[in-house]
Amino acid sequence: MNPLALLRGWWGSRRIPLAWLLLTRQPVRLAVALAGISFAGILMFMQFGFRDGLFDASVTIHKLFDADLVLISPRSSSSVSMAGFPRRRLVQTLADPEVTGVTPVHWSLLLWRNPQTRATRSILTLGFEPTDPLFTDPGLAAKARVLSERGRVLFDELSRPEFGPVAQWFKQGRTVESEISGKRIRVGGLVSLGTSFGADGNLLTSSETFLQLMPNTPPGSIEVGLVRLRRGADVAAVQARLRRELPSDVQVLTKAGFIAFEQDYWRSSTSIGFIFSLGAAMGFVVGCVIVYQILYSDVSDHLPEYATLMAMGYRLTHLLGVVAREGLLLAILGYIPAFAAGQGLYLVVRNATNLPVAMDTSRATLVFSLILVMCMGSAALAMRRLGDADPAEIF
Repeated sequence: MNPLALLRGWWGSRRIPLAWLLLTRQPVRLAVALAGISFAGILMFMQFGFRDGLFDASVTIHKLFDADLVLISPRSSSSVSMAGFPRRRLVQTLADPEVTGVTPVHWSLLLWRNPQTRATRSILTLGFEPTDPLFTDPGLAAKARVLSERGRVLFDELSRPEFGPVAQWFKQGRTVESEISGKRIRVGGLVSLGTSFGADGNLLTSSETFLQLMPNTPPGSIEVGLVRLRRGADVAAVQARLRRELPSDVQVLTKAGFIAFEQDYWRSSTSIGFIFSLGAAMGFVVGCVIVYQILYSDVSDHLPEYATLMAMGYRLTHLLGVVAREGLLLAILGYIPAFAAGQGLYLVVRNATNLPVAMDTSRATLVFSLILVMCMGSAALAMRRLGDADPAEIF
């Protein structure tokens, strides 16, 4: 049997081990390469995580609303800039046979005074009728009864600590009083809603108390109108019908459309999304440079060996396959620690900021795909060095 054919068969069955041996021949260089790939992966994980967490956090309250349709003013731009519209528009929706109930909601950022430090900070305040459904949480109805008494509020225990130890004091049985916009209020209970990118804390109160805190608000004006439909109703058809029947001073959105309305503001009307995407792109470029330098140096160091294989009859495509497998191995080995570190850092961010930053399948797949492209692209560039593997010139 031809010895060259035997050698080819032996090497062909061990293609990945050969690439692995080339990488591990210099452990320090391999460690540097994996550290660079992992760093690039961590940077991409964090940038994409912050960006997606921002969009998710911006609709924390929106997702909790018990509504099929939502009415807002066309002049509203986001949750931090909600304009009012006539409350009678919400009442008019009750004429539609598919509508079973409505909830008018006052929505504004008010100044909360920390009861411990006396410092002030903006807090999202929602005013509604305590007997009306507001959120899908069935336990809220029992808690909302305390709002019937003027000056009482429900405090979100997931608010940032800058608002003071309100939840801790309340659970200890202490009377918690503070000021909102210079007016005295008392915490009558706790709810668990969660912070958003536009608001670090939340308060629920009755419409009566809200108007007391905001005396300049017209009594017949609201910022959000929740519309509930009968089970099985065609939401899109009712939305189209209400859009035709209601005047142009109100906008009719589905609940999903209300969520998209908020996310689109942060995505397109601010530079935040672009900044995080740019940070991920920078991590990708840094990783490409590191991997290219490692693979280029590896090919250069083994150029005589590659030339020997070519002199034995191996085609250039076989050698290119070895470099490609080196890039694949670097991608897999560099991704594993990046994924593990990303999980840990997401946990740290959630505990520190209460933002919903968590690993999901789509982001994990995206980052792995980028790392794979990064390594394989760098390997493709490094392959050009194999063109110099001419046995006649090297030997």
